[in-house]
Amino acid sequence: MIKDSMKVRLQILRSCILLAAMFAGYSMHTATAQVSYQWMDVGSLHNFYSNIGTEIEQGFISEQQSGLRWPAIYRSQDAQAAKGLWIGARKVRDDSGNTFPFRVAHLGPRVTGGGVYFPIEFRSFSKFDDPEVFVDNIPSFQNIVDIDEVDPTLPADRMFYSKSNTILGLTVERTIMQFSNEFHDNYHIKEYVFTNTGNVNDDDNIELPDQTLEDVVIYFQNRWAPVRATRFVMGNGTGWGMNTMVDRRGDGRQSGESEDIRAHFAWHGLFAGGEVDYDNIGGPIWEPNTSRNYISATDTTGRLGAYHFVGRVTLHADTSPADQSDDPNQPFTMDEIHSDDDLLFRNDVFNQTRMEDEYNRMTIGRTNRHAYRVEPDGMEGFLEPSNDPWLGTSGGFSAASGYGPYTIEPGESVRIVVAEAVSGISRELANETGVLFKAGEISAREKNEIVFQGRDSLFQTFERAIENFRSGYSAPEAPRPPTSLSINSGGDGIFLDWDYDAGEETRISGFEVYRATAELDSTYYLIHEAGPSERSFVDDDDTPQPAGPPIRGRDYYYYVVAVGNANDNDGSALTPQVPLRSNRYYAQSYDPARLQRQAGESMSEIRIVPNPYVASNTGGFTFDAARDRVAFFEIPGQARIRVYTELGELVRTIEHTDGSGDAFWDLRTESRQRVVSGVYIVVFDNLETGERATRKMAIIL
Repeated sequence: MIKDSMKVRLQILRSCILLAAMFAGYSMHTATAQVSYQWMDVGSLHNFYSNIGTEIEQGFISEQQSGLRWPAIYRSQDAQAAKGLWIGARKVRDDSGNTFPFRVAHLGPRVTGGGVYFPIEFRSFSKFDDPEVFVDNIPSFQNIVDIDEVDPTLPADRMFYSKSNTILGLTVERTIMQFSNEFHDNYHIKEYVFTNTGNVNDDDNIELPDQTLEDVVIYFQNRWAPVRATRFVMGNGTGWGMNTMVDRRGDGRQSGESEDIRAHFAWHGLFAGGEVDYDNIGGPIWEPNTSRNYISATDTTGRLGAYHFVGRVTLHADTSPADQSDDPNQPFTMDEIHSDDDLLFRNDVFNQTRMEDEYNRMTIGRTNRHAYRVEPDGMEGFLEPSNDPWLGTSGGFSAASGYGPYTIEPGESVRIVVAEAVSGISRELANETGVLFKAGEISAREKNEIVFQGRDSLFQTFERAIENFRSGYSAPEAPRPPTSLSINSGGDGIFLDWDYDAGEETRISGFEVYRATAELDSTYYLIHEAGPSERSFVDDDDTPQPAGPPIRGRDYYYYVVAVGNANDNDGSALTPQVPLRSNRYYAQSYDPARLQRQAGESMSEIRIVPNPYVASNTGGFTFDAARDRVAFFEIPGQARIRVYTELGELVRTIEHTDGSGDAFWDLRTESRQRVVSGVYIVVFDNLETGERATRKMAIIL
């Protein structure tokens, strides 16, 4: 059972990280635009979302590629560079009585929306409480997520809701959902409702109660750049999507396409003249470039690093405010716009000439596809590319979709629902294929044919999202994950303990424990299958191959999933009828556990490392569990450790009972306050023999 004090520590740490982020350059709350962000991360696809309505270029952190991470357990899987949400209308009156023949409310890809979009509400919901994971008593997590409300009746496992008013008097409500079912966890469904409220700012007054908005066009832009891991390997321009190939389905531009979907999608295309002299489709990594720590110096196998296909599919678009049936002709604009087009800079809601040009672009219709402009032969050109995807531009191309035009009277609404997804071949197949290509055992075309199997996977993801939406979100619910997971390093093994909701036990057949060695983003092996009543496992000398017993001196990472009953999966929403598992991202450790030293044999051998402890010169909070602590080595397997000030005031008591010769102190008092610089006395009591040892240590902060 996870102790209450540990839960309190987790809440304190989360609060401190949020506070530290506010003081850092990558603030989670930007004061000038009053924009806040949350991570959606209950499946294999992770993305951040803002309260204002879309996610602009470098809005969250100062990185060109950030978000749309898949598979998110691996390093630098970001495929998102920028988004835009523009709303245009004709003959618009403002609250001062001025009339604009064309007016466009801009949000992204570069403009912040300040003074144009006004965030009103942003709330986060979860079907159940997030599990809590601890490694050696320290909270372990990847993203900070604050849930406002737990609602067991949610159709999805996680949901965000935002509401913003706009200068047009059109209020935008956005609902974002993710499912933890492993066959539906790589897409996010986003429902937009646009209502003519007449409210043009962030107060409760209705400035334009009687204005009918004419010829409203809702225009989405997506700048994709798959993926960050290969940016400096292939060429810096890949980081802003310079080589991104953008294609479509459902626009009527190509014959013989069987997919019944309306979608834009993209992949990592040719980067001629870049950093490598071999075919770069799929992003083969032969010689790693470790700039910005996206990949490691040992990443030399040749694995494919950018095998991803990313896209956006339309699930529903109202025919009109009075007819809420889906209009199969929407989006009526399907286009790819140059990502550095002049229209995407210095947008101004008072510049009539510019807004007319913008509106004309938003209503351009279904143009020739970017991918076929680059490679007119289609698939043959995709598999054996010879032309530059940027077509002489500086920044590549973004997918653009325009819905409408709608006439929206006061109080009326239109609804648009889309799903954004990432998929591809498996990581294992990507590794295997890249090794063969580097060794010369398969050709570039053979490699690319394997990569393009990922396009089929993306289309399958689109179809699952469509069916899930059409069926009223009928995708079978995955089993609940463990409510908590505690991983503790010991001298003879690594100890895992988990809790489970008693009310959910009838829905599971047991648990599975997985482990990776050395790196968080490496191969995980099944090391234990537990019965539904089991709540613990010791990873020790009995752990079977291929994982094998843990070895002292190596790092280990774990996740635990609950396994459902086969008869609880009815196959709805194109879900394979197999026993479902809880999503691994709920009960995953992100910090290493290590097999510790054997218990010390003599009290005289006890050491404190480092001593003195000198704080790193980071200029702020680090929250690095491995750095902000001291170690006590060669201690008895059963010991009580007490830390005192020089004046004899008790600072902290540590009960060490795991049988190892190691223990750690995170430089915190019993009340979780960080200690100050000074000399401290550490008293070690052997609980088995009654022996005692005393050491001095210095802390310099």
